[in-house]
Amino acid sequence: MGYIMDLRNYVGHAPLIMTSAGVLFIDDKKRVLLQKRADNGFWSYPGGSMELGETFEDCAKREAFEETGLTCLELTYFTHLSGERMHYIYPNKDEIYSAEIIFLCNAYSGELKVQAGEVMEQRFFALDELPEHILPPCAELLRELKEKL
Repeated sequence: MGYIMDLRNYVGHAPLIMTSAGVLFIDDKKRVLLQKRADNGFWSYPGGSMELGETFEDCAKREAFEETGLTCLELTYFTHLSGERMHYIYPNKDEIYSAEIIFLCNAYSGELKVQAGEVMEQRFFALDELPEHILPPCAELLRELKEKL
């Protein structure tokens, strides 16, 4: 079921520190892959929580593949996110403070596929043509990414 879900059996909806990793896929046109989350309808990057024994890189690759069907061939550290800005309450009332490493991925293989139940839609966007309703921490990352590309 997964480490975080196992913890939820003990703590219910109480706040957890969730260690996680995310991937900003960049295509050859310098567009970024975003996905519309099924749980809240916001756009964000692929990623999720670590399992026991995983490295940040392993977590990023696994979550990216599960959610997008893309295999990361190379990851580059981009930034980390933590603190109050990473506080989130899910629609089911589970509460987290995420501590997350974000990677860039320009080298990948595979075909895009939507993970049923977690992702409603996904596509690449130009950094000056982003959709509305982006998760706030993701919007900050995209501004930083636009400055660096």
